Amino acid sequence: MDGRCTCGAVRYRLAAAPLFTHACHCTWCQRESGSAFALNALIEADRLEVAGAVEEIVIPSASGKGQTVARCPACKVALYSYYAGAGRKVAFVRVGTFAHPATCPPDIHIFTETKLPSLVLPDGARVVPEYYRRSAEWPADSLARWAALNSG
Repeated sequence: MDGRCTCGAVRYRLAAAPLFTHACHCTWCQRESGSAFALNALIEADRLEVAGAVEEIVIPSASGKGQTVARCPACKVALYSYYAGAGRKVAFVRVGTFAHPATCPPDIHIFTETKLPSLVLPDGARVVPEYYRRSAEWPADSLARWAALNSG
C-alpha cells in the first residue's frame, strides 16, 4: 500500500499488510481529525518506508501521555502517529492518505459510546463501546507479528 501527503513532498509505502485497522470514534479523534472518526492502520514502524522528511509534533491525548504526529512540513497533512502505548514500534497510518483508502476498511470501530449519532455503521461491523482486548480481536498472524515485535 502506498500513500502520500496532499502536496506529494512526503510519500510512503507499507512493506506489509497492516496489523489491524481502527475506526476510532472517541471525542479526541473527532476533534483532531475534524471529522466523525479517525481511521488508522497499525503497522510495525520498520515496515513503514517513508520518502521525504516529516515534521514531528507532540499533541495531547486522552491518556495524558500524548501522541507524536508525523506531518508533511509543507502542506501539514498528518500521515501517521506514534502513541505512548506502543511507542515507536508501531505507526498508526492515516488511511485517508493511502493512494487507495478503500482497500483498507476498518477491522473494528472503537469508542463507539461517543460515536456521532448521525453516523450509521454498516450491519455486521465489529463495534465496541470503548477499547478492546487485542487477543480477542486481532487475527492470529497479526498477534504473532505483535509478539515478535515485543519479544526483544
